[in-house]
Amino acid sequence: MKRPTIADIARRAGVSKGAVSYALNGQPGVSEATRQRIVAIAQEIGFNPNSAARALSGASARAVGLTLCRPARMLGIEPFFMGLISGFEAELAARSYALTLQVVATPELEVEVYRRWWGERRIDGVIVTDLRENDVRIPVLQQLQLPAVVIGGPGDTGRIAQVWSDDAGAVTETVRYLVALGHRRIARVSGLPDLLHTQTRTKAFSAVCASLGLNEAVTVPSDYTGEEGGRATRRLLIGNDRPTAIIYDNDVMAVAGLAVAQEMGLAIPGDLSIVAWDDSPLCSLVHPPLTALSRDIAEYGAHAARELLAAIDGKQVGNVEAGTAQLTPRGSTAPPR
Repeated sequence: MKRPTIADIARRAGVSKGAVSYALNGQPGVSEATRQRIVAIAQEIGFNPNSAARALSGASARAVGLTLCRPARMLGIEPFFMGLISGFEAELAARSYALTLQVVATPELEVEVYRRWWGERRIDGVIVTDLRENDVRIPVLQQLQLPAVVIGGPGDTGRIAQVWSDDAGAVTETVRYLVALGHRRIARVSGLPDLLHTQTRTKAFSAVCASLGLNEAVTVPSDYTGEEGGRATRRLLIGNDRPTAIIYDNDVMAVAGLAVAQEMGLAIPGDLSIVAWDDSPLCSLVHPPLTALSRDIAEYGAHAARELLAAIDGKQVGNVEAGTAQLTPRGSTAPPR
């Protein structure tokens, strides 16, 4: 996993390093066809001609990249990413590495950022979040030979290591807990449906509900924001057979759902039980405090950072299953009336 260099371009193009330098700097000395071929190879392997000196020196950037394909406004209200980044920083700072962060709109733009960062020698590796099925980022990272670790999975990431948690097991435990309390109408407000971990949770929720004979169980897709989580809750609660328990894929949506239920005059937990995914201070600050699936998000991030630093050092790294989220019962769950 080395950085692309002028020598790499020269070898692939079958020309000298001097010819590559001429072509990339727009100088005479090579034909137009050769210039175009060299430029195409440079773009393909993620080489930026403006960083040629650094490429030749092989210097480390002492930085790790993180791109987030989420609305920028969410970062200020999403405790999960704040906890994750704090874990990254704790591990990276101990090794004198910086974290380079950029928010993008699509996975395709993430790919462009990776190419630019790697070509300009701004980073030594990347942490990848929000894994998708047939993820367009994975083959590009492998082609660039850019050291990377994926948070999430398990999924098809080829040679790229993953750090993941057993989401299916946590969903199954939560549904069985609610059924043990006496609930038969259970709903779930999910996160973004194209994310692999959302799909894993949805399949596990459907499977455990089917196995327990919960024929009215339903998952409503959302986007992790309080606004959409609140709207999804309202749609569920105005139906004829409203659920007696709702599981939310994050704490922000759960807090919004609690507010909607109370606004509609429902008692928590007498009329509606609520469970939040990813425990945070938000879950303890509301009344009643929310039952939550708890895990050490900061340690999750630190673990991923350690794996990436090992990969940057040239060590062999493999997939790692982090701890499963544990159910922490609080005042928002009880037997239904």
